Amino acid sequence: MENQEQELEQNKEAVKKDAQGLFKSLKTFLIELLDFRMDTDRETTMANIVADIPMKGATAWILICSIFVASIGLNADSTAVVIGAMLISPLMGPILGIGMSVAINDIDTLKKSLVNLATMIVLSLLTAYLFFKFFPLGGQETSELLGRTKPDIRDVLIAFFGGLALIIARTKKGTIASVIFGVAIATALMPPLCTAGYGLASGNMGYFLGAMNLFTINTIFIALATFIVLKVLRFPMRKYANSQKRKRIAQLASLAAIAVMIYPTMTFIKVLRESGCQNDYTNFVKKEIETNNELWFQKGILNNDEKIITLYFNGEITEATEVDLRNELKDYENIADYTLNLNGNKNRSFDKISDAYDRAINDIDQKNNIISGLQKEIEDLRGVITELNQEEDSFPFAIISKDAKIKFPELESFGFSETLMSNDFSSIDTLDVVSVKWREIENDSITLARNNALKAWIKTQIKTDTLLVQSVMR
Repeated sequence: MENQEQELEQNKEAVKKDAQGLFKSLKTFLIELLDFRMDTDRETTMANIVADIPMKGATAWILICSIFVASIGLNADSTAVVIGAMLISPLMGPILGIGMSVAINDIDTLKKSLVNLATMIVLSLLTAYLFFKFFPLGGQETSELLGRTKPDIRDVLIAFFGGLALIIARTKKGTIASVIFGVAIATALMPPLCTAGYGLASGNMGYFLGAMNLFTINTIFIALATFIVLKVLRFPMRKYANSQKRKRIAQLASLAAIAVMIYPTMTFIKVLRESGCQNDYTNFVKKEIETNNELWFQKGILNNDEKIITLYFNGEITEATEVDLRNELKDYENIADYTLNLNGNKNRSFDKISDAYDRAINDIDQKNNIISGLQKEIEDLRGVITELNQEEDSFPFAIISKDAKIKFPELESFGFSETLMSNDFSSIDTLDVVSVKWREIENDSITLARNNALKAWIKTQIKTDTLLVQSVMR
């Protein structure tokens, strides 16, 4: 019994040691997988970032060209062209310089980065302004342009995580160029500046402010990501001979960082709330309104600034329905305090539309009955005509007239009638009279010859003893 207990304890200890070893191995694997500090080239990274800060000479011309290309892409609503402009744009240099200078307490690099960033912004806005001034959109904004006028939570996240990927790639030994290109596309710094230039050129300050807001968000969060990564990697702080100066500069840098972060923090909170409101609004409309077949929903408008939801319906909205929808709105946390305005159309209520539908069906039925009656009358008339044509003693006018035109092309018209006549004024006979009109008659002899030929031909077609062919005067 004691041996079994000892063996059980030994097995427990063995399992515990195996679990600890597995945990240590997993921990070591994850550290090796995610740790990027060992592969960092600090000196080269700092030198490259500083070298990319100046916005002059060839860099300035590359920026101008990329702005033109991006503006053309926005004008033509071409995503491919806009992406190409992002790849050749040198906008990242001053932004990375700002993040690095704050992280390492380098006030000179910070000043240089801010000056070059301001130069870059002015040059970009001027270029885009001139382009859209001479090549306007014609009053129709493209989807590529409208997509850069109002930032949301996704733009904030893209800027931050794109900035993280960029600075991690820049600090790695042997910079990963594909990552840098990808970040240039994802963060999309060029299109907002071009859109802002369009706003200036068209006098639309809403577009200008919205696009500059998006550019500011991208810039600050890329710089923030740079600051965080360089702090994690423990980049060396800038050394100053005067300790008092070093302390003062550190305080200034910290104050600048805090001041800069106030705006993006407020923006992040705002767009996060707006995103939540939009999601709740979408779910409210989908679950509470669109699933109700009695509500003829047309459209809705969400106004986050005034906290108003306006809904339009094709049918009449009863008071009970209004109460139910307002109560259901309270179940959605982000829009529970919003005012709900319901706009129904009393002239298009369900009952009235049903009555109109019934009247339309009745009118269609009546018209169908009339058409059926007319079709029957037509069929009866066709039968009568067929019977008349088939009678032996009747004159087959339709057949004779067609054949006469074929045999005598000079005929212009052909008529037939039966005339009553008496030679002794005591008996009455019936005379078949054919009236014709000829074209291009030269003289009476030709007319007489034509009439005789037509008369002889008709007699061969029908059995008649009395037939008169006469010409109608022109």
